[in-house]
Amino acid sequence: MNVPAYLIRGQVMHERLRPVHHRFVYPVFCLRLNLARLQETGSLWFGVNRFRLMSLRTRDYGPRDGSDLDSWMRAQLKAADLPHDGEIWLQTFPRLFGFVFNPVSFWYCHDSSGALRAVMAEVNNTFGETHRYLLAEHSNKEITADSRLVCAKAMHVSPFCEVRGSYRFRFRDTNVTTLVGIDYYDAPASGDKKIEKDGVLMHTTVGGRLQALTARSALRALLTQPLLTFGIVAKIHWQAWKLWRKRVPFFRKPDRATDSAAATANFKKEISS
Repeated sequence: MNVPAYLIRGQVMHERLRPVHHRFVYPVFCLRLNLARLQETGSLWFGVNRFRLMSLRTRDYGPRDGSDLDSWMRAQLKAADLPHDGEIWLQTFPRLFGFVFNPVSFWYCHDSSGALRAVMAEVNNTFGETHRYLLAEHSNKEITADSRLVCAKAMHVSPFCEVRGSYRFRFRDTNVTTLVGIDYYDAPASGDKKIEKDGVLMHTTVGGRLQALTARSALRALLTQPLLTFGIVAKIHWQAWKLWRKRVPFFRKPDRATDSAAATANFKKEISS
């Protein structure tokens, strides 16, 4: 579909393996928008940089100053010596009734032939901090469903995890579905398959079915999950309380060791780890 934006209706799954097993699945919906065509996405129920029951504000992302996100992302790609001549799509939770919390948003960056060449994972925690992980294959190869993109963990997200280890990302799209998988390892990569398997602390997936973002699909999503934003925040704290009840070790938030603005500068080191 040659559309400027998609609505993704699906679910998020989170599974912790140690020191106790803890798993949950919640229904969600999110958007994926072509950053060069944001002004084509407006409707009675959705708007960009204007109030609607469902909306997107450009100042919530990237430089956080309301400037053009497409141009900003291309500058990040150019600085990292990555292709920056194709479409760039932002996958994110929208604002509902003016409110939003995005645990993670994904910037899908393609080359002029349509191949996926980089993804930026923009992570936010409940302390108001942001870190951006710019992910790519070795030698700038195309990212496929078999790719496993690695980066070192650099920001405190959960009080039940330390700031150490690494993430493994995988991205899989079809014409009608999308899936993001994130495995968190709380120890450095070793190359030993058994150690690698035992080192996985958490699995997370976010996925669903793609449909064009229209006035009708936006209204349906609003009617189905009008409290999505509040639910995301409430469920984060509810699951944290459950982990505390299970006596999972608690770690206080450390001082920021890495500024989120340094993500691009650290890019080559992260993907070679």
